[in-house]
Amino acid sequence: EHYRRALQITQRQPGECLFIDDRPMNVEVAHILGMRTIHFANPAQLAGFFLSVVRPNHRPSPTDAGAAHYTDPMLWVKSFHIVFVASWFAGLFYLPRIFVNLAMVPPESLAERERLLLMARKLMRFTSVLAVPALGLGLWLWLGYGIGAGSGWMHAKLVVVLLAMGYHHACGVMLKQFVRGANRRNHVWYRWFNEAPVVLLVVAVILVVVKPF
Repeated sequence: EHYRRALQITQRQPGECLFIDDRPMNVEVAHILGMRTIHFANPAQLAGFFLSVVRPNHRPSPTDAGAAHYTDPMLWVKSFHIVFVASWFAGLFYLPRIFVNLAMVPPESLAERERLLLMARKLMRFTSVLAVPALGLGLWLWLGYGIGAGSGWMHAKLVVVLLAMGYHHACGVMLKQFVRGANRRNHVWYRWFNEAPVVLLVVAVILVVVKPF
């Protein structure tokens, strides 16, 4: 109602208006009404937009206001988030591969079994440490900077994150079973289990980059 009232006061058609806001829900409503919209992320982003309108053939240089966002604190947070997520998933990729080898170790090969268990325990601890900043920085981007707030793709990504956390926990449970000698699964099962984090990572990247909904 507020949007229509503003159009009446200014005596403008929706297609003649540019709506700028930092809340995705507000931007979406204006878009539905037919306005041109910009989801405001930071001042440099907005400055870059207006610079492109005023000087459409201009190529931004490092000294332009539109290029200043490369030093924005949010992008530093995002950069470290990507690094820690990639490192976390690297651990989730490799840990089940150790499980595959453990499941193939003959009962009499005690030295090889202990060597693989030592590797798995160290990798599990390291992967758990990496998960903390990966998740913490992601929450910072979501709750602190409002990235994806109210968006369908973010809700789907949160489901993917919960599944990744569940997978991480399942790896810890399986490692304890190997330590106790209670594993009952064969190496083929672990090979298939090892594919799950690949699927999760692919889905997460598509959701963040493509934003399909």
